[in-house]
Amino acid sequence: KQWYQRRVRGRKEIVKKTAKYYKQYEAADKEEIRLAREAKANGNFYVPAEARLALVIRLRGVNNIPPKPRKIMKLMRLRQINNAVFIKLNKASKEMLRIAEPYITFGYPNLKTVRELIYKRGFGKINGQRVAINDNTVIEQALGKYGIVSIEDLIHEIFTVGPHFKQANNFLWHFKLSCAKGGLKKINNHYVEGGDFGNREHFINNITRRMN
Repeated sequence: KQWYQRRVRGRKEIVKKTAKYYKQYEAADKEEIRLAREAKANGNFYVPAEARLALVIRLRGVNNIPPKPRKIMKLMRLRQINNAVFIKLNKASKEMLRIAEPYITFGYPNLKTVRELIYKRGFGKINGQRVAINDNTVIEQALGKYGIVSIEDLIHEIFTVGPHFKQANNFLWHFKLSCAKGGLKKINNHYVEGGDFGNREHFINNITRRMN
């Protein structure tokens, strides 16, 4: 009975926390819109804050890849074509992305993309094993000590690049995406030249939906 009561209490806490996260996301969106409108009214341009989270997708197989980009993709856990991972953007990771750029595409995912990836393709890593996240207890076992006890906590930590982003991201197994619906355009050309590789900023959300 005690176990059951504890579980019910835990569920109520999760619901409360989730509602709080949604309020935070909504407030942040409204603030962005307000700042953009304010800048426009004053005849200025609004420049959003620099992105802190990137989603990286491997586009190329194993053939004809020089050692350095190959090593970087291995470090990023992008071992196979169509693998995807979240990465915290800083000086070091930006340099790594630059070196591996011809073999990957990356950009800044929105909340919908992060949520859909984790809910649909999310697997956890427990003792080196790939474990399906079909219950919050899987997350609580691995990340409970960091205050991450539910899938919404995990999404929040990843999306906001929280203080325990590293642990949360290491817990997530790399995503295995499908081939893009409708295919890719030109894998050897940069995205800005009408191709596929490189930084596609917010348009990463479009390709992720086609591959998820």
